[in-house]
Amino acid sequence: MSTVSTAKAPARVDRTTGPRPDRGKRRQVRERQWPAYVFLSPWLIGALGLTLIPMAVSLYLSFTDYNLFDPPHWVGLRNYTEMLTDDPRYWRSVGTTMLYVVVAVPLKLGLALGVAMLLRNLNKGRAFYRSAFYAPSLLGASMSIALVWRALFNDGGTVADVLDTIGIHTGGWVGDPHLAVYAVVLLTVWQFGAPMVIFLAGLQQISPDLYEAAALDGAGRWRQFVSITVPMLSPVVFFNLVLEVINSFQVFTPAFAISGGDGGPADSTLFYTLYLYERGFTASHMGYAAAMAWLLLIAIGAITLILFRTSRSWVFYADEEGR
Repeated sequence: MSTVSTAKAPARVDRTTGPRPDRGKRRQVRERQWPAYVFLSPWLIGALGLTLIPMAVSLYLSFTDYNLFDPPHWVGLRNYTEMLTDDPRYWRSVGTTMLYVVVAVPLKLGLALGVAMLLRNLNKGRAFYRSAFYAPSLLGASMSIALVWRALFNDGGTVADVLDTIGIHTGGWVGDPHLAVYAVVLLTVWQFGAPMVIFLAGLQQISPDLYEAAALDGAGRWRQFVSITVPMLSPVVFFNLVLEVINSFQVFTPAFAISGGDGGPADSTLFYTLYLYERGFTASHMGYAAAMAWLLLIAIGAITLILFRTSRSWVFYADEEGR
């Protein structure tokens, strides 16, 4: 005779009634978080209204023909194709900007590192000299300093007179197509204070024991610099390099002041941002200028990515193995 099991299946729990435990916890978390969003709201509003929305509008305008007065007219990729295939001044602006970046950035970083190493070994007056060397970084971006710089390098200016006294007859740099861009380069190099301060902070983090051990092994100053200073300072070098490259591609005020706003003479100071300004606000081709701005953004992003990729082979981090 078969036995019939009298065991009952477990009762189903009705999950549709009553508050869920996790739902109450999430409500408490949200109640604790809302003050943070209130304090973040000014930044969020600024990021949305001053960055994200203008970027979206600029991207749209780059595909239009817009002159600031009439409604934008959609032209597709015409601005980009004209820029890349039918605008020789665009490519001159690219070449001038690349020359400026290749010359100015190494000179500026080299001078900043050299002065930082001198200040590291200075016992008295370090704070004064550090402030004095940093001051040009605060003043150099102003239009007034750029105009003074133009006067110094103009025909009959101080630089030409001083060079004449030592037998170097260059004339005014501002009016010479071969030298005008280097006047802008020197103005940029003169503003080496910001990377210098960063280099000085990095140098102070290197342990003196490393130099003492190298000296005991017979390493000279140059060998110590190559084998200790450069590897230990490579993250700081990389940081300064990325910042200076990005900033150099966006140079505008010195080029505008020294060239008189037209990129002269003979387009020798026609930097990318100056040509962008000319096409957008002088010629009222705002759609074309927006396309130039987006290509500049893409180029800076690509170069920055290349710097990050290549940094794996030369940037040394003491707290990571295999670097």
